[in-house]
Amino acid sequence: MTEETRASGPRTDPAVSVVGPGDGETIVLGTTRMRVLEDGSHTGHRLAIAESVLAPHTPGPPQHRHSEHDEGFYILSGTVRFTVGHENHDAAAGTLVMVPPGTPHTFANVSDQSAVMLSTFTPDLYVQYFRDLQALLTGDRPPTPQATIDTMSHYATEPATDLAPVAHERES
Repeated sequence: MTEETRASGPRTDPAVSVVGPGDGETIVLGTTRMRVLEDGSHTGHRLAIAESVLAPHTPGPPQHRHSEHDEGFYILSGTVRFTVGHENHDAAAGTLVMVPPGTPHTFANVSDQSAVMLSTFTPDLYVQYFRDLQALLTGDRPPTPQATIDTMSHYATEPATDLAPVAHERES
């Protein structure tokens, strides 16, 4: 360390974030349990990461589009069905699915086994949506479809209303 460096005080590098097993914020959305590993607070809000456990036969959200963020899904165990437009893709463990802004998509666990996936959000803005959705789901009354759409709109997300709902149970 040089004399000049010592005189200027301690370094102010960003702190390393370590989230151990069982740590992190838990968000419960119906039959899906999400563990937020990074909410963006340690990445300058450039990246958020969450682990999600989808119970067997979890239908997932309606198809939707994000206009301001990329979303990535890495399947850790089980199989997750991704629907992109009118195409189904069954993603087994070890598969990475990247969804760029503007692409209609949804996912579901159509199997009899739980599935676990790691999700990334760049930038991090979508993590707060999950918190808000959990609050809607645990409120006094079940959320209306419009309340869910209104919540999505706060996070640059909208339903893909130009696509008819896709039956997740249909085989690819």
